[in-house]
Amino acid sequence: MLLADENMACLEPLFADLTPIHTRPGRAISLDQLDDATLKQVHTLLVRSVTPVNAALIAAMPSLRFVGTATIGTDHLDIEALESRGIHWASAPGCNAEAVGEYVLTALLELAERDGVALQDRTIGLVGLGNTGSAVARRLAALGLTVWHCDPPKQAAGASGNWLTLDAMLGCCDVISCHVPNQTDTFHLLDHKRLAALKPGSWLVNASRGEVVDNAALVAVKAARPDLRLVMDVWEGEPEPLAALVDCSDIATAHIAGYSVEGKIRGTQMLHQALAQSPAALEAMPATPSLAQLLEVPRLPPVTLDGPLDQASLLGLCRRVYDLAEEDRRFRQAITEPGGFDARRKANLARREFSALTVQTTDTRAATTLAALGFDTKE
Repeated sequence: MLLADENMACLEPLFADLTPIHTRPGRAISLDQLDDATLKQVHTLLVRSVTPVNAALIAAMPSLRFVGTATIGTDHLDIEALESRGIHWASAPGCNAEAVGEYVLTALLELAERDGVALQDRTIGLVGLGNTGSAVARRLAALGLTVWHCDPPKQAAGASGNWLTLDAMLGCCDVISCHVPNQTDTFHLLDHKRLAALKPGSWLVNASRGEVVDNAALVAVKAARPDLRLVMDVWEGEPEPLAALVDCSDIATAHIAGYSVEGKIRGTQMLHQALAQSPAALEAMPATPSLAQLLEVPRLPPVTLDGPLDQASLLGLCRRVYDLAEEDRRFRQAITEPGGFDARRKANLARREFSALTVQTTDTRAATTLAALGFDTKE
């Protein structure tokens, strides 16, 4: 049996011919919500970040041979327990990077409109330059923005970048956007001292893991620093975020920065490929279908860009693909109800990426910029 998070995409077309598929809500894949018969039959387990695959769950699945997480991070997997049992595992690095890059760009455009400032005048610092950080960096570079990078391991390895230490970045950048995994050295990476050191009028974006920022400290700093702007997609204590932090955030969402139709399909594709290449493969697995073959939803209605591509028109195009301000409003309404956090996550399953929107323009420069941002363009 293949047991999977019900929110994973394309399970049927990728796996139905190979094995029976059983799906459950991600938080319900646990010892207290699965019966013994189900646990004993699971040989392939596919999850997302909300499912802790801990030693106890692993021990309760005697037939388990493969665990895949359709996420970049692996902090919810007990890798030592998996490897001690000889169970093969895989993650999906980069599957949702484009969606995160688009979320962050849209959030910055929304804040720029609210504050009546030009995004072009903001200096941006990216904390972490992995898959998602790089996706953000590419989009900001396409707009000609000034971007600084903080990623000590990459810097030490000789990777190219406009490097700054984190503390230097906090003092000189107008925007700080976090893109690091949740691990020992990143837990509360932004603690009270560092949060208090943010440049006046700074914007802070966290689309990585909730534990990277000390949430209680951020509430206290924000109370003393109303000049700060906060974009929070991830939270300590999910699915029950700190209510005071939701209230003082300018944009708040339910850990959906990486949620997109395309990103979710990529994640399942990558796990299909990893399983096929592992000793735990389900018989002779066929080649993984392409994204185009698996996309069953229509493209968004095309639009025409009349005039130049400026900040306002770009925000309008972003909103046509995904209205982040509306999602923020819906999240605040939903979070007051039991199960509201996960309900808003599930409601984002139909979100598309920029590539689903064709923009027609006669402006060659605008077409080049839009293509670099990920839109489909026609001149």
